[in-house]
Amino acid sequence: MVDDLGESVVSVAVRPMSAGDAAELRDDVVAVEEPMEIRVMSGPDRRTKSVSVTMRTPGHDFELAVGFLYAEGLLRDEREIDAIAFCGPPPPGKAQSNIVRVELDPRVDLDLVKLQRNFYSTSSCGICGKASLDALDFEGYEAPPAGKPEVAASVIHGLPARLRDAQGVFDRTGGLHAAGLFDAEGNLLVCREDVGRHNAVDKLVGAQVLAGAMPLFDRVLVVSGRVSFEITQKALAAGVGCLVAVGAPSSLAVEMATRFGMTLVGFARDGRFNVYAGPERIREEAC
Repeated sequence: MVDDLGESVVSVAVRPMSAGDAAELRDDVVAVEEPMEIRVMSGPDRRTKSVSVTMRTPGHDFELAVGFLYAEGLLRDEREIDAIAFCGPPPPGKAQSNIVRVELDPRVDLDLVKLQRNFYSTSSCGICGKASLDALDFEGYEAPPAGKPEVAASVIHGLPARLRDAQGVFDRTGGLHAAGLFDAEGNLLVCREDVGRHNAVDKLVGAQVLAGAMPLFDRVLVVSGRVSFEITQKALAAGVGCLVAVGAPSSLAVEMATRFGMTLVGFARDGRFNVYAGPERIREEAC
């Protein structure tokens, strides 16, 4: 079950310009964006179904597939997975195929109704391509335990900088989002980058599923940009009680966090943050 890290950056020629003056062409690097198809083999007859196509940055593709399936409720834990593999020929000039097949235990028979959610998922907003707005429901989710984790306000202030320090590909390109998993003391456990916010979260969650570390009740999930309904949905599916965003939350993100008792923090930067839901998990400290 070896996951090739892939090519996350590519060199391009650019012509820098400033104040009307054009410099000579030089090389620069940009983040790679390519499609990846997720297929699932399940049931005693070993049938294979295409579940999703997402635009992603290559790397940690197996984690991405597993995290997506977990968030969609199609996979419960790592014990249901028999194998994960790239399938089909690689594109010209590439070492790996852009198709990942997750082979489930033959005793796992997926709900075919759920598998009718086939959609094209863009790198900026995975929810946009869902088959219908009926997918935007709150059924089938459990609230994380109350009081887990308890996080000091000073810890939350420091999380965005610690996440930023772990963004190695962003340093080279300036073009990737990140998701980081922290403990309640602010120690970074896992960081994943991708051109898509939702993909970065799927990669992180997939890594924890494969490690047998679910659910993430006592962890803090930090995302580098805004937080949408889909990011909140994925965090809730993973059992995350505290979700922190550098950017703004959407109205649906706030609604979902409030309904399920999650802690939702936005605009965590420059020594401040806003608490949109679940303030009881944040411990204020005396000056």
